[in-house]
Amino acid sequence: MKRVAANIAYPPGGLLIWIIIIVELMTFGLALIGFGISSLHERQSFVGSTKLLDRNAGFVNTLLLLSSGFFMAVAVQNVREGKNRPANSMMLMAMLTGTLFVLIKGIEYNSKLTAGIGLYYNTFFLYYWLLTGFHLVHVLAGLVIIVVAIVNNLKGKLSMESMEATASFWHMCDLIWLVLFPLLYLIQW
Repeated sequence: MKRVAANIAYPPGGLLIWIIIIVELMTFGLALIGFGISSLHERQSFVGSTKLLDRNAGFVNTLLLLSSGFFMAVAVQNVREGKNRPANSMMLMAMLTGTLFVLIKGIEYNSKLTAGIGLYYNTFFLYYWLLTGFHLVHVLAGLVIIVVAIVNNLKGKLSMESMEATASFWHMCDLIWLVLFPLLYLIQW
């Protein structure tokens, strides 16, 4: 398979996926700016609210998404080398770790709701639910995209561009979480 050199007109995965990624990152960025401004106006509320989050769950989820990103990177390399079976194994591992992320996030959401901490609990939790919920939707979409990539790979119809687009979307989810985790769970506003 002849590979076109990566450039601005043809980034890995194609231009369309990068337009989508840039729009998504800008959307999250604007929400994070709002979060930061709100934290300046409600400092005590944000400090107290951060303490209500489960840092251990957030940390485990960070490790899971980083591991998942690693598996996707290996899968891309396997596809590049024509190793379809190992690529599928790595994508399945990415899905497994991604699914564990979703399960832990679900447990965390349940504990918040059970404690009466919903969307309108306070401004911090409004942002928490919106940011992590929007991220969760992206993770779920990424899992579906990976399933499609696996099926196409099994049929011998997975192009390098499609694999790179799949991995790029998945890595966007990693990147967003790597920003959300410290902002929501670690920084004492």
